[in-house]
Amino acid sequence: MEVSHKLRKGGEFIIKETDAQDVFTPAEFTEEQNLMHQTCLDFVAGEVFPLLDRLDEHEEGLMAGLMKKAGELGLFGVSMPAEYGGYDMDFNTALRVTEGVGGGHSFPVAFAAHTGIAMLPILYFGNEEQKTKYLPKLTSGEWAGAYCLTEPGSGSDALGAKTKAILTEAGQSYVLNGQKMWITNAGFAEVFIVFAQVDGDKFTGFIVERNTPGLTFGPEEHKMGIRGSSTRQVFLSDVTVPKENVLGEIGKGHLIAFNILNIGRIKLAAACLGASKMALNLSIKYANERVQFKLPISKFGAIRHKLAQQAIRVYAVESAIYRAGMDIYRMEQELLSQGKSSNEALLGAAREFAVECAMLKVEGSEVLDFVTDEGVQIFGGYGFSADYPMDRAYRDSRINRIFEGTNEINRMLAVDMILKKGLKGELDLMGPAQAVQQELLAIPDFAEADDSLFGTEKKIIANLKKAILMVAGTAVQKYMNSLAKEQEVLMNIADMAIKVYTAESTLLRVEKEISLSSEAALANQIDIARVYLADTIDQVAKSAKDAIAAMTEGDEQRLLATGLKRFTKAELFNTKEARRRIAAAMIEANEYVY
Repeated sequence: MEVSHKLRKGGEFIIKETDAQDVFTPAEFTEEQNLMHQTCLDFVAGEVFPLLDRLDEHEEGLMAGLMKKAGELGLFGVSMPAEYGGYDMDFNTALRVTEGVGGGHSFPVAFAAHTGIAMLPILYFGNEEQKTKYLPKLTSGEWAGAYCLTEPGSGSDALGAKTKAILTEAGQSYVLNGQKMWITNAGFAEVFIVFAQVDGDKFTGFIVERNTPGLTFGPEEHKMGIRGSSTRQVFLSDVTVPKENVLGEIGKGHLIAFNILNIGRIKLAAACLGASKMALNLSIKYANERVQFKLPISKFGAIRHKLAQQAIRVYAVESAIYRAGMDIYRMEQELLSQGKSSNEALLGAAREFAVECAMLKVEGSEVLDFVTDEGVQIFGGYGFSADYPMDRAYRDSRINRIFEGTNEINRMLAVDMILKKGLKGELDLMGPAQAVQQELLAIPDFAEADDSLFGTEKKIIANLKKAILMVAGTAVQKYMNSLAKEQEVLMNIADMAIKVYTAESTLLRVEKEISLSSEAALANQIDIARVYLADTIDQVAKSAKDAIAAMTEGDEQRLLATGLKRFTKAELFNTKEARRRIAAAMIEANEYVY
């Protein structure tokens, strides 16, 4: 892929406008990328779906067998260099593959744990001997991997881990003692990435092999959802690990944990996208099949509203995921051109766009929850029956708001990272924020938007960004160093940023795809972009009102409330008819068509 487009910084969308020609859209996927995606869909349909009930019962060897088959198909090698048996493909291809397996219920959980948080730490932080020893077998599927971070007393507070690693007197190995919980793939993994405290306070990564004496496992956890994935506790009792299995540097385990999570978050969003499309297709097909009052329920406005809203949110988050994915790829190429190693380049690029990765983790998981919840409602009583597919889809969706950092943590992280970029001078937040403050005291701008297709919508997006700057600027002034304690306000700001980024991504995608096709061909996508923006305006207004009311009173509150009305002003749009048009195309095709 070419990389001549303008480079963006992470979080910069808040203060700068993006040209539609600078975003990547799914219409631009190559034939090879689409073939990889289809291979994943076929694998899930042919190999995973027939085994779902048996997987949920943890039939011995079943998930491990699927993982071996996926490895033999080459699905684990997308991001791996050729010298370790991989294909060294670009970042959006990796996202596309993750999306492709995303509808496989418990399988993508095992898949993502193996290809992401188990393999990537070795690729990016391992030495050459470690890479040569472990990566070829992990890439081929001969071995599976697991990631041991969470402990009974440390979840979101990962660095509070209590597992200890003590150097032996001979100085040739470490002895590990501790307990890890919620470890995906623990039932069959051969390689474990384990984090422990060296000398009590040096958080460090280790590579531990399954057959190491002292490494034992609890029984399979009984979970609400993703029952087919192996989830066990891992116990380390005097586990001796050779010094050469230290991963990275002593005391630098946080660099492994946090950098890998940036990539894991956007990949989780891609997996949720695949699952959302699967659930939406089930909803459409059932709505066409189910007859009530002598009509398919897809004829009724209430059902069409649900189908359309499912599709709108799926299309919007997809637009944002692949926009961010390409931004990461372009930054990676830029860092490579500066002489960075391939490892440093991708990690640096993902770190640059950590804000977007955190936001997309939130939006992707919440879109999936919405789609499956509405799917249950469309199925009615059958949606509540375990004999119908929405039962499993609904239960499996819920974990994604907890995985890879809870959505609450990710909301606060996103805002914190943006503000820190401003303080470090990496983003010029101060100038635009001051300009918004001055605008609040000035005569309103009554200038008309330009008459281009999305001229009005782009002006609205620009005003919504001003609302974010207004609220965030007020929060910084009010709370200064104690802002971290005002979690409710931080989450208000995060919700505003997430919705505006996604709405802008959707508009830019449609605008670019029109340039590749025609306005008539994308009439329904134009409806999608406009309905999503209409919803976003209301959501931004609500979040901003809550924050303003929490932070201010009297004249200051009235000034900010007046400014908010100005920044969220928009003409009414007939979303009912737009949703009907969006739904009609899917109902006619009997599948998601966007």
